[in-house]
Amino acid sequence: MRAEERKRRILARARADGRVDVVEMAQELRVAPETVRRDLRVLDEHGLVRRTHGGGVPVESAGFETGLRFRAGSHVPEKRRIAKAAAERIDDAETVFIDEGYTPQLVAEALPTSNPLTIITASLPTAAAMSEHPSCTVLLLGGRVRGHTLATVDHWTTRMLGEMVIDLAYIGANGISREHGLTTPDPAVGAVKAKALSASRRKIFVGVHTKFGVSSFHRFAEVADLEAIVTDSGLSAHEAHRYTLLGPKVIRA
Repeated sequence: MRAEERKRRILARARADGRVDVVEMAQELRVAPETVRRDLRVLDEHGLVRRTHGGGVPVESAGFETGLRFRAGSHVPEKRRIAKAAAERIDDAETVFIDEGYTPQLVAEALPTSNPLTIITASLPTAAAMSEHPSCTVLLLGGRVRGHTLATVDHWTTRMLGEMVIDLAYIGANGISREHGLTTPDPAVGAVKAKALSASRRKIFVGVHTKFGVSSFHRFAEVADLEAIVTDSGLSAHEAHRYTLLGPKVIRA
């Protein structure tokens, strides 16, 4: 089997399963594990996968993005810890933007609802979950619904955000890096995120450690724009400090 075909199959497996195992892939391709490791190094250098212990995980790009179902089954304990820590930073905010995605949805569900709260979101699952609380007023942003994330985008969504002044935004991203800031594969999604951030007085990023050092296609914010970054302990203390030097407080839940 030619090297290019081998790498294509490794990448396809990573994207289909959410990860690829060196030993399993070597058996499937009938090659030595070192051959698969070498191919993963090349794919890593090209920004298509991120190597992990014993394998690799796909990197989201303009041509590939994971869906909500995959995200809801990946790193769930870490995401719940992040959500709890992030929700504790609400302080006196009364109007809160909740970004699309599973981690922001968990943040919304962890917010205290003893006092009246207005939730603004493009996420259908988040709107449905928060509408069950009598103390919450939910504003669902209109627009085109993306099947991958069940969230709205396009000019209807950004126009509504442009008319708002929001106390606090909980924002997610497909990747965050010190060099390229916060990124996402789809410019339409990036436009919604950017508009939400510009409308918000306070901005908190929420995301698991695998998001760090990753860059996707469309940049919508800089690290310095953030008040805080809430992630899990999988991000090393040394790396967390490097992000702190850019401005935001980093919380490792």
